[in-house]
Amino acid sequence: MTLARRLDGLPLALATAGMYLNQTADSFSDYLRLYNDSWNDLGLYSDGPLDYKDQTLYSTWNLSLQRVRSQDPGAAELLRLMAFLDNQDLWYELFQAGAKDRALWWLEAVKSKARFNRAMSKLYDYSLVEIRAGSYSLHACVHDWTLECLNRDLDNEIYEIAVHCIAKSVKRKREQEYWVTNRRLFPHMHRLEHNRAKGWIDWSSLDMTDLHSIGYLCSQLDMKAAAEEMYVRALRGKEKAWGPEHLSTLATINNLGLLYANQGKMTEAEEMYVRALRGKEKAWGPEHTSTLGTLNNLGLLYANQGKMAEAEEMYVRALRALRGYKKAWGPEHSSTLDTVHNLGNLYANQGKMTEAEEMYVRALRGYEKAWGPEHTSTLDTVNNLGLLYADQGKMTEAEEMYVRALRGKEKAWGPEHTSTLDTVNNLGLLYADQGKMAEAEEMYVRALRGKEKAWGPEHTSTLDTVNNLGNLYANQSKMAEAEEMYVRALRGKEKAWGPEHTSTLDTVNNLGNFYANQGKMTEAEEMYVRAFRGKEKAWGSEHTSTLGTVNNLGNLYANQGKMTEAEEMYVRALRGYEKAWGPEHTSTLNTVNNLGLLYANQSKMAEAEEMYVRALQGYEKAMGMNHPSTRRIARNLNALRVK
Repeated sequence: MTLARRLDGLPLALATAGMYLNQTADSFSDYLRLYNDSWNDLGLYSDGPLDYKDQTLYSTWNLSLQRVRSQDPGAAELLRLMAFLDNQDLWYELFQAGAKDRALWWLEAVKSKARFNRAMSKLYDYSLVEIRAGSYSLHACVHDWTLECLNRDLDNEIYEIAVHCIAKSVKRKREQEYWVTNRRLFPHMHRLEHNRAKGWIDWSSLDMTDLHSIGYLCSQLDMKAAAEEMYVRALRGKEKAWGPEHLSTLATINNLGLLYANQGKMTEAEEMYVRALRGKEKAWGPEHTSTLGTLNNLGLLYANQGKMAEAEEMYVRALRALRGYKKAWGPEHSSTLDTVHNLGNLYANQGKMTEAEEMYVRALRGYEKAWGPEHTSTLDTVNNLGLLYADQGKMTEAEEMYVRALRGKEKAWGPEHTSTLDTVNNLGLLYADQGKMAEAEEMYVRALRGKEKAWGPEHTSTLDTVNNLGNLYANQSKMAEAEEMYVRALRGKEKAWGPEHTSTLDTVNNLGNFYANQGKMTEAEEMYVRAFRGKEKAWGSEHTSTLGTVNNLGNLYANQGKMTEAEEMYVRALRGYEKAWGPEHTSTLNTVNNLGLLYANQSKMAEAEEMYVRALQGYEKAMGMNHPSTRRIARNLNALRVK
């Protein structure tokens, strides 16, 4: 069955395989291995059945090609070229995109759609290509023959044209429905990568501009390793040819920064961004749109690292520069909208919910007007609005945003793209917060399977979802399953990031919570202390992530009856949060509430009431009267006053 699928049901190919197996002691699996690994030898030494005017399967195609070449040499070369592309969905514009400054036969073959169709018709006459609606295709066996036989001696020019066709067809994010073409290019990119991995082609001779475009395409299609290789090769070539400060060099440096940031390689990402920013400021000046793009990227990076002051500096600087362009561009220019969107991210991280929502809504309206409701930039903002509403406890609005983002991303990228899966994961978080455990698990499992397929089981994005499943199982009191997820996430992150990386330490902190909930106080304290020391070393003693673990240590000590130690932790966390987030941030208020609980347990009623009132007023302002946290604090205050 496997062999039949590989031969795609071609009758003559199946008959040839049967004849070969009758003449040898080989098994079906042996033949399949020979077909995949030694195709040319298999064709040379097989006595296949006579057909097609007494010719074997392999010589029939050779004879047909000879006839095509005698009648239309360009058509024969086109067939050789198709070996380096996927065998499905071959359309004129793909071939025509790479026509400039190429071989004369190539320019002739694609000079018009009519000429191209005539060449393809000639191949169709000899059953070498098939006609599909709007495109052409090759049978899988014919496709194998074009690579193994027609390109036995590699012609660099042929495969460079194939790469050039793909590179010149790539659409950028600022183009309408860019994802449609880029997804269409995916099978062809996958074929190139397959050929490279097999050692059949060499990337070293390729044009560096093409390499940059291929790197961009790979990053769009979740082919991160290939994207990095392409960008690095392109960068080396550009540095050598044009110098380290050429604008094209800087563009590749900036894109490498984006790729590293997506991979979680924060140090490398910052190095790339800073280098790109300095070069662009020198070449273009501080207010050029390209400079502003890198400013925004640095801002995002700093925000993800918890460096809020540095992030805000980047965004404010970008906005200041944009003010001079508003008259020319208007408030809905893409550079303006990107900065507005990123400011929304910053305000959300700072707990400035009103300001964050204002930025997101402004960006969303602008993107919808500029790009349409289904553009991926629009959908990213929709997703972030979902995150904001979820943090505010506006569950209905959050779900509406997530569902809209999910449907749009499924349509644009497909159900298994990592951008789609990020929104699936967010829906899981929402359902978990709503107590919809079955729905949450369904989302997490879908996200996990997709990420395992796209990234692999040990990728950090995969492990984040594993960690979320651990949280879900812990909340369901499925302790064995929860611990399995946490331990898997921890081991994977230790391997990927090292034992002291902040992502690793987040899972260590979660294990502390897990053990604390089980009453395993010794193990919980061990985890918290490890997380605290690691975060203090990585982030500093006043970073909000460090303070989160300090707050957890306070909870642990309070549960152990160590009131002095608990108060010390809470006060430290509170001072740090007030400095980092301000007195009205929800993280600050959560620690205020914890102090209220501690004082109430110590019968310090006045101090407890002061904390509860402060926390309640803050939550009412930030989240509203009906938020679960607001209601919980109100219950604490009422219970205290009853006493």
